[in-house]
Amino acid sequence: MNRAELAGFLRSRRERIAPGDVGLPAGRRRRTPGLRREEVAQLAFISTEYYTRLEQARSPHPSREVLSGLARALRLSDAERDHLHHLAGEPPAPPRGPSREVRQSILDLITRLPRSAATVISASFEVIAWNDLAAALMEDFSALPRRERSLVRKVFLGGPDPLYGVSDADDFARHSAHRLRATAARYPDDPEVAELVRDLLAGSERFRELWASHDVTDEPTLRKTFHHAEVGPVTVNCDVLDIADRDQRLIIYTATPGSPSEEALELLSVIGTQRIGVPR
Repeated sequence: MNRAELAGFLRSRRERIAPGDVGLPAGRRRRTPGLRREEVAQLAFISTEYYTRLEQARSPHPSREVLSGLARALRLSDAERDHLHHLAGEPPAPPRGPSREVRQSILDLITRLPRSAATVISASFEVIAWNDLAAALMEDFSALPRRERSLVRKVFLGGPDPLYGVSDADDFARHSAHRLRATAARYPDDPEVAELVRDLLAGSERFRELWASHDVTDEPTLRKTFHHAEVGPVTVNCDVLDIADRDQRLIIYTATPGSPSEEALELLSVIGTQRIGVPR
């Protein structure tokens, strides 16, 4: 890992991006060209402190996930992305498992859905991107380690009320177990998928029963209710869009116009901004 070269490269890429390029207001008091460090950190889903240490050449070895987030946030070309990996001592390699890198256009889309909660999940049911309203409705995923962003872990290993009080928790458990079996078949050499399956088999009798069925059917849930601690029940329509080239899914939660649930989502958009709108 060449810390000095990595720091210089990150700085130079950050300074060439205008705030408007990533949908941020320019403001009048910017004393540095390009983006601020905290803005890059937020776009890359890492903490400002960690990104600052990278630019100061005093960080530990960044993971592939961090490098992917930085490449996305800084809008690197393929050649620049490979260069970033080499500077970090982590040569790029073809993925053996589900992709966790979300296309910039998808990230732009979910941030432009102010009245809808939206998440992107990987083929192994890890939440890999979200907007502020989704964090307010469910939880602040940026505050969680990767392992705890797994929805399939939550539903099977998370205790008696593991999945944000949703009305369809049992249906989701069945659906996720069946879909995970298909994922395991697509990525037989991925150690994270294998570990996930082992943990679920060891820790959940319900998962063992579903896994033993060998079913791979996918039954979509079109409507569900979240029982939120602050605003009460929120009933939403669920639309799932496949991102085929990344083996990912975009889930959009919307309330019926004029309903109490729409009012609850609007309230959450305010509460959530106050609660989670801090540097990540």
